[in-house]
Amino acid sequence: MDIASFRALRTPSGQALLREAAEADVSEDGLLATASRLRERHDDPSLVAAALTQVRLRARARAKFGADADRMYFTQAGLEQSTRASVAAYRAARFADRLPGARVLELGCGIGADLIARARAGLIGEGVELDPLTAEVARANVAALGLEGLASVRAGDATKEDPAGFDAVFADPGRRTARGRVFDPRSYEPPFDVVLEMARQVPAACLKVAPGIPHEAVPDDAEAEWISVGGDVKEAALWLGGLAGDAGRRATLLSSDIRFPETEPLPETEPRVWTLTSSGAGEPDVRAWGRYLYEPDGAVIRAHLVGEVADLVGGGLADPRIAYVTSDELRPTPFASAYEIEDVLPFSVKRLRAELRRREVGVLTVKKRGSAVDVDRLRRDLGFGGRRAGRGAEELTLVVTRVGRDPVALLTHPVAGA
Repeated sequence: MDIASFRALRTPSGQALLREAAEADVSEDGLLATASRLRERHDDPSLVAAALTQVRLRARARAKFGADADRMYFTQAGLEQSTRASVAAYRAARFADRLPGARVLELGCGIGADLIARARAGLIGEGVELDPLTAEVARANVAALGLEGLASVRAGDATKEDPAGFDAVFADPGRRTARGRVFDPRSYEPPFDVVLEMARQVPAACLKVAPGIPHEAVPDDAEAEWISVGGDVKEAALWLGGLAGDAGRRATLLSSDIRFPETEPLPETEPRVWTLTSSGAGEPDVRAWGRYLYEPDGAVIRAHLVGEVADLVGGGLADPRIAYVTSDELRPTPFASAYEIEDVLPFSVKRLRAELRRREVGVLTVKKRGSAVDVDRLRRDLGFGGRRAGRGAEELTLVVTRVGRDPVALLTHPVAGA
């Protein structure tokens, strides 16, 4: 989709075509027939393609943007790299709480997810986006959601912007190239050092970074926050100046995204938020396996806060280099999933297969950490490959890890509600 096709899509005739496409069958099986029918009714094949692309992208976007997706516009790359609405709203609330009424310059605004969230929180924002089509899409999203009085977008090179006069900077540098994800902050676009220098010219800033950013790359005066949604680590951000707290490291968990079925949408609800910060707990004790295994949330692990989780559950580590916490106590916490340990065995495929048969396990979940084992191959070797299942009704979670150099297998059950 080029800018000309996108602009044509926003005309009255383009909007009529978009509505027609939205009511048609755009599934894998029906897409070809729908495209042929629409081309017979409309002269511009590129406009038909743009409309069908938007309909399919909007369907995918509902997981990130809820009901807003049906009014918004997307590019494929823009959707993939955009901040999900729940995270953007959480972050915007921090801006609004610490900098009420602030004027924010956003460097690399993408399709406008964070810009929109801050505008809804009452903050005035100006977004700059290098790609002209993406900037056009972001501008259309601001208009579609009725936020033109609070947010604006222009195409331009973020590195040439002057942040003087703004209360804060938000930056979301590109972290993907044609070859895939970029992990070295120096390879961001714009480079991290360039964005950081611009951020230091204003009283406050937030820089969105990859969750895998090395801790040594985090500036000493920044508060680093890792965010997970529904148990999956999604992103990280560095808070500077008036937006920084004194926690140093923070893990924030959002309960889930807003999910919509294919038909009627479910009521939108605010996700619950839990935050864990550094308490100076230090390195956890190393101990033998207890009654329970706790698997810390990925954001907790990324933030190096496993010691804080160990303190919360009265536990320690079976191996000092592997983020599995063990304890004899069951203490429910949102920051870790709990499993009751039934047995701990030396890792042996033959012995495990015999044990699973003896227990009449029918449903097997395999988890691993600190092990090079191939999970799919292990499932096949244990008799659970493909659609095959065990002969019994028992459900079991097999955890493969190691203690020192010794590979071990833990036979466990998830603890409901913990």
